[in-house]
Amino acid sequence: MASFTDLVNLSDARLGGVALAASDEFFAEKENLLQPGKPVSIADRYTDRGKWMDGWETRRRRTPGHDWCVIRLGVPGVIRGIVIDTSFFTGNFPSHASLDACVAPPVATAADLAPERTPWVEVLPKCGLTGDSVNLFEVEAHRRFTHVRLNIFPDGGVARLRVHGEPVPDWNAIVAASGDGGGAGPVVNVSVVERGGRAIDCSDRFYSDPQNLLLPYRAANMGDGWETKRRRGPGHDWAVIRLGIEAIVRRVEVDTTHFKGNYPDGCSLEVARIAGDPNASTDWEELLSRSALGPDASHVFDLRLAAPATHVRLNMYPDGGISRLHVFGTPTRDGRMREGLRALNAMDDDAAREALAVCCGAPAWVEQMAADRPFRHVEDLFSKAEGIWRSLGRADWLEAFRRHPRIGDRTRAAAQSAESHLWSAEEQSQARAASAAALRKLAEGNRAYEERFGYVFLVRATGRTAEEMQAILRGRLSNDPDTELTVAAAEHETITRLRLEKLLLAV
Repeated sequence: MASFTDLVNLSDARLGGVALAASDEFFAEKENLLQPGKPVSIADRYTDRGKWMDGWETRRRRTPGHDWCVIRLGVPGVIRGIVIDTSFFTGNFPSHASLDACVAPPVATAADLAPERTPWVEVLPKCGLTGDSVNLFEVEAHRRFTHVRLNIFPDGGVARLRVHGEPVPDWNAIVAASGDGGGAGPVVNVSVVERGGRAIDCSDRFYSDPQNLLLPYRAANMGDGWETKRRRGPGHDWAVIRLGIEAIVRRVEVDTTHFKGNYPDGCSLEVARIAGDPNASTDWEELLSRSALGPDASHVFDLRLAAPATHVRLNMYPDGGISRLHVFGTPTRDGRMREGLRALNAMDDDAAREALAVCCGAPAWVEQMAADRPFRHVEDLFSKAEGIWRSLGRADWLEAFRRHPRIGDRTRAAAQSAESHLWSAEEQSQARAASAAALRKLAEGNRAYEERFGYVFLVRATGRTAEEMQAILRGRLSNDPDTELTVAAAEHETITRLRLEKLLLAV
């Protein structure tokens, strides 16, 4: 089976996936598409519409066109593969299918998602299907999507639709909603699947998969957790979990609900910061020493030590079953920036341009940066930003300068966006708190500078007082025009770097 099926099913009804609308569902309801578990067949079951089918089935089409179903993903993310399961549909499966995707608000209605109101992107072109089969299709789509539309040609039935991919959560909103964590920083669940948590390795998955550990809802039964076979030799079972974001782990919840005669005697937890292959030699640090577990209960461990981690290893002694593992921690700055970069890479082109334009107002820079995605890592982003800026000409630089307000001035620059103005206000907060006399002197310096050079005085304002910037301004007034343009461009480059950091922490 294709590797993408190991990724989370973004459309899972248990994670909030919803079938919003369908062209037709005469024989079987669209909601069946997203149900967990394999489809079933009951030979002698009929309804007043015909044979009962565990899936979505439309009537026989007698007019031109094709049938479709619009689905809101439970977890927005980057789609890596599609499973179109036609199990038990033999003489009534569609001959072909395709999949479109879009970005829309969670409250978008079927009317809002009509093609004339919302732009859709084809992520899976029209492909042939085989009846009574699990049809697998890899997808090359690098953008984050919130909704999909399954098209079937011309009509027929599909048992299940699985949209596998990588979640792209809004970490800024998650952190903002979490509070301050009692002064230690926000503490959030960093292991659940909708935030990117993923089981990447384990000692045993005889009865069930460790991915179940990370599901956000209460386990329905033993099969909804992780259970290993009975160990007859030395050692113990374990699972390695990649967290959704690098975080300082502060609390762990180990839940053995439903496991009564087969719960582990105990567990421990180790953490590591892993940049590459987790199977390579790794220095694991014990964060929770071996602790007793009981049957059918939730166990909460507040950790005395705290350490930044990208991965955790849950050890259970010697074997048995655990229904859920929830890891709570404070996302690190580096972790948030890496996830912010992933979100920037996954934006559609218009959204990326809008976000980048807040960092630098030169349209040529914005276009080249948006086109250069995906950036491999944070330093790659900074390096590309610097290289593109330095390659631009005088006209581009001056266009970017126009989108900055005067230092110490509370008014918005004519060409400046509202968000950029807010960022300028934050950067100049210390200067704007200066006395009226200091601000008057700064305003006089600004006028003298603009009369001499023809553009606004640019300097990194963050952390600087009005007096400090006035002294810098006076010194730069003695520069010749060519020298000053180079200095101003370098200052703008620094401001852009700081704003890119802020952007990564805000998306």
